[in-house]
Amino acid sequence: MIDKIVMATNNAGKLREVREILSPLGIEVISQREAGVNCNPDENGETFAENAMIKAKAVYEATGLPVIADDSGLCVDFLGGRPGVHSARYAPDGEKCSKLLSEMTDVPQEKRRASFNCTIAYIDDDCSFTVSGECLGYIGYEERGENGFGYDPVFIYGDRTLAEMTAEEKNKISHRGAALKALYAQLKRKVNKDADK
Repeated sequence: MIDKIVMATNNAGKLREVREILSPLGIEVISQREAGVNCNPDENGETFAENAMIKAKAVYEATGLPVIADDSGLCVDFLGGRPGVHSARYAPDGEKCSKLLSEMTDVPQEKRRASFNCTIAYIDDDCSFTVSGECLGYIGYEERGENGFGYDPVFIYGDRTLAEMTAEEKNKISHRGAALKALYAQLKRKVNKDADK
């Protein structure tokens, strides 16, 4: 029976999203810091799935508890899919949006398509798997909104940036929200199967 999962992150925003979506299963989600782990493995994978599993395995080996880890990023068509798996290292915190906007100067609306992608890896003592989600939109011309984090202020879905949405609105359409719904479905099956044993 799963009653506690470690999320391989110390990002408060990510942790809050995961807790909100998994709370109906009655599973406590704690950060790696709360689990007493200070783990920062080299994310040298070439895909979101590889990087997510690298993080999940490292924290699982350190705690022995079920672990989820995500790797996500922004893929911009005009930039050939960049920043992609390098989204977190694309620019220092607080400068990611401004760097992206400078790279997209004078790019017309029809060439500003982008997608947020997220893969979540899960590992415990008897299984491991990954699930993914995607959110399609485009890059705006300026930063807008106070909510969210990362690239949310420049990523437009419909007529608003993700940073202009409430957490509830964003969870319904976001890449991480989609991946978490898939994770929720997998964990619900696992919890039910464990309960039947």
